[in-house]
Amino acid sequence: MIKEKAMIPSIDLQALSAEDPAALDAMREAATGVGFATVHNTALSSARVHEVIEMYRAFFKLPESAKQPYSMAGTGTNRGWGAAGTEQVDPDANPDYKQYFDSGVRLAADDPRAQMPVYAPNIWPAQPEGFEQVISAYYDDAREVAMAVLRGVAQSIGAPRDAFDAGFETPMALLRGNYYPSRPAWAGAKDFGIATHTDYGCLTLLATDGSPGLEVRKRGGGWIPISAEPGTFVINFGEMMEAWTDGRVRATPHRVVGGSNERISVPLFFNPSHDTNVAPLGSGKVVLAGEHLAARFGETYLHLKKS
Repeated sequence: MIKEKAMIPSIDLQALSAEDPAALDAMREAATGVGFATVHNTALSSARVHEVIEMYRAFFKLPESAKQPYSMAGTGTNRGWGAAGTEQVDPDANPDYKQYFDSGVRLAADDPRAQMPVYAPNIWPAQPEGFEQVISAYYDDAREVAMAVLRGVAQSIGAPRDAFDAGFETPMALLRGNYYPSRPAWAGAKDFGIATHTDYGCLTLLATDGSPGLEVRKRGGGWIPISAEPGTFVINFGEMMEAWTDGRVRATPHRVVGGSNERISVPLFFNPSHDTNVAPLGSGKVVLAGEHLAARFGETYLHLKKS
């Protein structure tokens, strides 16, 4: 077990940003190998992450009648609240039994991109008090941390540190709060908090409450458990990044089975602007980031499948 845990690199973000050779080597191992790492020593403190987790927890603990006005099933977008069983990442598994709440970048009301599903307006609940302010501030700061990670990724694979910067002018970055209840007694082999999947976008910056549950699939088969206390982040790479780097950076399947304790996680799905071309560099092809993301959302959110 100790050997398997060592397969997930642990990276000091300040050292990575200072171009420390050992940190760059660790990031290269994460990006081109296992596809996961933990990152510490960032601008987001443990106390800050605790505050965000508890704000999400307070929302998820509200009665369903208080959350229903913010339901994605009613808004037809990927902003707001998703009830358990409304997302299905694996068509061969049952719908995931987690709740979640999604928010994203804020555009001016007269920005024509605000009509795109990937830039939909945010929907903020009235309770708990301060929810919008706390979550919005965290979203802004987490994007800065994710950009610093991404610059380290670029340098670690031999690209300029700013190779991806231009693609993130108006990022389709989605912040999600996930609430995984304790695994129900009726759960079977096809029931998961979230079933096996690869992330759709570029980089995921994941904060958790420290509870176990997340598992990373090894290249040769089997699973590696991974967890992080608030203030340390799990990072992984998505399908878009794998395509953009022509397969050099790896998108690794992972899942949350669920356990005896409830679990809250807060992923920032750090995705580029809608019109960024994420086809492999030099390929002559054009793949718009927004089209890729919208197609994958349509395959996952049950309310979008129906529509």
